[in-house]
Amino acid sequence: MHEDFDRCVRAVRSKDARFDGWFFTAVRTTRIYCRPSCPGMPPKAENMTFFPSAAAAQQAGFRACKRCRPDASPGSPQWNERADLAARAMRLIADGVVDRAGVPGLAARLGYSVRQVERQLLAEFGAGPLALARAQRAQTARLLIETTALPMSEVAAAAGFGSIRTFNDTVREVFALPPTELRLRAGRQVASPGVLSLRLPFREPLCPDNLFGHLAATAIPGVEEWRDGAYRRTLRLPHGTGIATLRPTADHIACQLALTDLRDLARAISRCRRLLDLDADPIAVDDLLATDPVLAPHVRRDPGRRVPRTVDGAELAIRAVLGQQVSATAARGHAARLVQDHGDLVHDPSGGLTHLFPTPAVLAGLDPDRFALPRARRDTVVALVNALAAGAVDLGVGADRDRARARLSALPGFGPGTVETIAMRALGDPDAFLPGDPQVRAAARSLGLPFTPAALTAHAAAWRPWRAYAVQYLWAVV
Repeated sequence: MHEDFDRCVRAVRSKDARFDGWFFTAVRTTRIYCRPSCPGMPPKAENMTFFPSAAAAQQAGFRACKRCRPDASPGSPQWNERADLAARAMRLIADGVVDRAGVPGLAARLGYSVRQVERQLLAEFGAGPLALARAQRAQTARLLIETTALPMSEVAAAAGFGSIRTFNDTVREVFALPPTELRLRAGRQVASPGVLSLRLPFREPLCPDNLFGHLAATAIPGVEEWRDGAYRRTLRLPHGTGIATLRPTADHIACQLALTDLRDLARAISRCRRLLDLDADPIAVDDLLATDPVLAPHVRRDPGRRVPRTVDGAELAIRAVLGQQVSATAARGHAARLVQDHGDLVHDPSGGLTHLFPTPAVLAGLDPDRFALPRARRDTVVALVNALAAGAVDLGVGADRDRARARLSALPGFGPGTVETIAMRALGDPDAFLPGDPQVRAAARSLGLPFTPAALTAHAAAWRPWRAYAVQYLWAVV
């Protein structure tokens, strides 16, 4: 979109928040870049230039606006919608792969050469993987500077900078202030060491009912809970563990993170955003679904439904199998026993969280008879955890959706419903569809839509590429 100059100018002049994250406005006279909805006076059109990412603007020598904080914009919805190389790379960069494994590690995860990855990202986002990772480190540094009392040397290390000098230079370059002045300007710090409070932005509207309602209804005791109006869960992160507390408000998600290692901050934020589908474009979704006269009243009544996703694709897949052909209560019971017997312990002074969900490697090492399940479902769980542990099935943030679907379908006990549930919630496919799901079929029938899987699939072709969101509206009917 950033190449459509006239459309970008119109969005900036109208301060249209729907385009935050889609592109960034740089002003050549001030050398500052902003989000489209910046409340400041719009610059003259002849002084504007547009970039597809904050990293591209920073690389071109522009500084972040202190008023609208463009580095904190919601991510582009394209990074979640699309399944191509560039989008997969962006999801992996957000999950910290470049910081942990470098650009060669990113390329290896994607199955391409370093040169191919760099060329594609430069073409799509105006910046290579190192610049994109640097922009994320700068954003992490700003959060730590403004919300903690950590010494700057510890902030630098936690944000992923190799030296205090690089940290200082980057903060000055991106925010036009040295770190100490950035902290003084913020004028606030959290009191508890290791606990961070921040705001997760999203594109409005957002309907929290189905999102948080689903997470609360399916919560595994010990791993997740609904407490005092907030969804809480444990996180397994690259350098340690974490506990996320997420509470919906009118214009943001209030997020509190308790981390054993602050180097995991960016990863924890990325996973929380993915869990709640916060980078979605609800206007685009609802505009298309509302063209169906049957869905239109439901879209108008509860606009902005999101797809409840996951913080861990492997966990979601195992839970999907445990839930096959049983009630939600029974599925939670199976998962709770698995967690109590094989999950790692965590300490939660603020609530009732006790465990991390067990890893595929741990479960793959168990005697199959330890799974208290019917034989057929036990065989499915064993095949799944073995494939996940061996790397034969990749359900991570940068996974190839088509390949993952094919490999899941080849496992025993995996029908289309289970595969599409995993595609919807673990792989983040916005077009995943469940025409055979009993609740979807019941909703379709009650609305007068075709309700056999084949007929409903044919009708739902008009809902593409947003069929996963149509499922959310259908589930709300029954």
